[in-house]
Parts: sequence; structure tokens; C-alpha cells
Amino acid sequence: MTEANKGTSAIELDGKDLPAYCPNPAMPAWSSHPRVFLELSHGGEAKCPYCGTVYRLKPGAVVHHH
Repeated sequence: MTEANKGTSAIELDGKDLPAYCPNPAMPAWSSHPRVFLELSHGGEAKCPYCGTVYRLKPGAVVHHH
């Protein structure tokens, strides 16, 4: 997982980072909320309902269905 520009709160994910969830491991423990899994296979982007962080698939990332 890599953070995009500091001007946005979007996190870019690769196929190996799936399933996507928030809070992600890079977030500090003090700011955590209940873990939620995010669906990125429809549109390639999802927003956390708790903190508003946007998760986006990197261009060319492949979503593997389990």
C-alpha cells in the first residue's frame, strides 16, 4: 500500500494488497476505528465509511476473485 499525494487522502493499492480494509497497517493505532473491508472490484475505488479515506486500485492492478 502506498499513499498518494499528500493533497489527497487516497491510498493506491495493488492486487496483492487485496482484500482492502481500513484502517490499514500504516495508520497510527490512536486513530483507529472498527475494521471494515472495502469492495474495489466494481469501479476500482472505495471510501471508508468511518474516516473517509479513499482506496483506489493502481492502474493495471488485477483483482483476483477468491
